[in-house]
Amino acid sequence: MHSEVDKLHMKRALDLARRARWRTSPNPMVGAVVVKDDRVIAEGWHRATGQPHAEIEAFNNAAEPLAGATLYITLEPCCHHGRTPPCTDAIIANRIGRVVAAAGDPNPLVAGGGFSRLREAGIRTEVGLCGEEALRLNEAFFTYHLKKRPFIICKWAMTIDGKIATDSGNSQWISNEKSRNFAHQQRARVDAVMVGIGTVLIDDPMLNVRLPGFDGRQPKRIIADATLRIPVRARCLESAQPGQCIIATTENAQPEKIERLRKAGHHILVLPGRRKLLDLAELIRELHLLEIQSILSEGGSSLHGSLFQSRYVDKILAFIAPKIVGGVTAKSPISGWGISNMSMALTLTNVAFTQFDEDVCIEGYVSYSDTTAKPNPAAGNGIIEEIDSP
Repeated sequence: MHSEVDKLHMKRALDLARRARWRTSPNPMVGAVVVKDDRVIAEGWHRATGQPHAEIEAFNNAAEPLAGATLYITLEPCCHHGRTPPCTDAIIANRIGRVVAAAGDPNPLVAGGGFSRLREAGIRTEVGLCGEEALRLNEAFFTYHLKKRPFIICKWAMTIDGKIATDSGNSQWISNEKSRNFAHQQRARVDAVMVGIGTVLIDDPMLNVRLPGFDGRQPKRIIADATLRIPVRARCLESAQPGQCIIATTENAQPEKIERLRKAGHHILVLPGRRKLLDLAELIRELHLLEIQSILSEGGSSLHGSLFQSRYVDKILAFIAPKIVGGVTAKSPISGWGISNMSMALTLTNVAFTQFDEDVCIEGYVSYSDTTAKPNPAAGNGIIEEIDSP
């Protein structure tokens, strides 16, 4: 059993890890606290990819010998040569007496090997303290390695009568400025923002982070476009750095346009498809290979429907504005996929409500089970339909 003092130090390590939020991908956020003779003698956190890992930074900050100390670490220490040397070697060399870790590392290059190395060296090693909090902190990292796909958040803004646009397709703006600023903060936290071609043709979004004073990493932009209808001067392309925009298309696209977009510095994925359909499962596999660990999907409705159909959605972020637009053809956030009985409806867990003036934001994790959200054959098999166009 861990003591309250152990929990206190691990909570501190988790707080340190959060300081690097948005800066470490594809690495996890990790914090470390070193305690000796009931005193905290060093702290550290992994600040960014390529920089020292949390335990190494803590060791470098120590003002006295580390022999016999306890290391509290939010994730299993690495035991392989990557961008930096193995942290297990430094732990052993500094004669740490005890290691308390919140969670194991799901990366196959580590996956228990770090703990084994420490135990072989005679270091008392304990795992699981504040484990659930550690998993949530690095939920994208764990999903990426355990499920072999990115962690996917579906985000939308809708009126109180469930519409994401009017009959004419107009959607600017449903939510208020405070809600939109919060949405930009979510963009800053993910590796990529994804939309379907219809959203590009209708809204011409930039898909970047536009917050006052923001100087962090911009997310990549992913556009699902089976027949490559994207305008070469679309704002999401013109505002992107070379390689920052990923366009997923099929063999149905014109080779000349593929080449033109590639020469402009964009990453073009030519995937299997038929007619105006794009294989969503193949797209997800390719994004995993590109080390994209987290995606904020901003629609449209057919893209969201395909993601739900394939059970790829991990979390939703829904902004609800106190507006009513009505309409016969006005779209809802999800199309193409649905259930026939309310007992089969998906439910959310760990739900949070945030109010931005009159708007309400609902966040929650999607809960799948064998009795909910059975795939609808009419919606296809992991295929994203190229709808959402004007």
